[in-house]
Amino acid sequence: MKGISKTKSTSTMKKAKFLLVSALLSLSCRNGVQADAVPGAKLGASTLISTIQNMDYRYFVAGGVCAATSHGITTPVDVVKTKMQADPKKYNKGVVSSALQIMKEDGPHVLLGGLGPTVVGYGIEGAMKFGVYEVMKPIVLQMMGGDISNMGIAYIIASVIAGSVASLILCPMESTRIRIVTDPAYADKGLLTGLPKLIAEEGLLSTFGGVYAMLAKQIPYTMAKQVSFDVIAKALYKLMERMGKNPEDMKWVVSIDAAFIASILACIFSQPGDMVLTETYKSKTNKGVWGICKDIYNEKGGLPGFFTGTGARIIHVGLIITTQLVIYDIVKQSLGLPATGSH
Repeated sequence: MKGISKTKSTSTMKKAKFLLVSALLSLSCRNGVQADAVPGAKLGASTLISTIQNMDYRYFVAGGVCAATSHGITTPVDVVKTKMQADPKKYNKGVVSSALQIMKEDGPHVLLGGLGPTVVGYGIEGAMKFGVYEVMKPIVLQMMGGDISNMGIAYIIASVIAGSVASLILCPMESTRIRIVTDPAYADKGLLTGLPKLIAEEGLLSTFGGVYAMLAKQIPYTMAKQVSFDVIAKALYKLMERMGKNPEDMKWVVSIDAAFIASILACIFSQPGDMVLTETYKSKTNKGVWGICKDIYNEKGGLPGFFTGTGARIIHVGLIITTQLVIYDIVKQSLGLPATGSH
């Protein structure tokens, strides 16, 4: 049985690699651009195929473990934040008071609402986000000529691609989670019952209705988190070397400090998108992203309305990202990969 399981796993991995190669090659050939017509395109395409065929699954494993764990343990904070965003008139006395009010009215178990979709959705999303980001970094840099001075731009482009892929995967899970937290009709549902109910009532495509809002949140979030963690960690390692410190002895200091700074940047960059995302999934209208933005601006006090629940989200995102990136480094190193920024 183990042999059969291993064969199926290998087959699945090959199929996933083939699909990813096909999708990326299709994107590279859009608008009639052929490899022969662009200098260096053949080199870029061959690098793309070679890198993906030999891509390291360990980045995907580390990303999935860290995302599922960090998002799972902070579910209660996310529930409070989501309810504050969905009904700011009712929950307007801060994070702690809102949490106590929620528990008093609906019971402590409500704070675990959406735990299933959160763990599953963000586990898959994290695997793809971290994995695709690490795979795309050398590909994008090579396509830009391999000049080390373009590394920052290559990292940003890689994070945009990773954030886009993760958004498509996360949409159905996030749609279910937000509906469970904000809609009384879904209050007693989990992932296995809530998602089928949502699809049966509104159709499969409805779960992707917030894809643009998801992109508005996930792309800035991924850029700020992944790129800043990489850049800050590298800078801290260089600083340690100048101070005569052994980098091996400072790995946890670097990981925690870089992760904390990355969490603040990710929160600031993605807060408006998070607000739009919550309103998109809460609403049953077909106003679209711009219609939702207009409603937020008019009904929640102008531009500050896009930052409703920021206090709760700073705690939430800070906990998630600091925990997530430290776990990511721990899992990576346990799998034989170097710590972020140390190479």
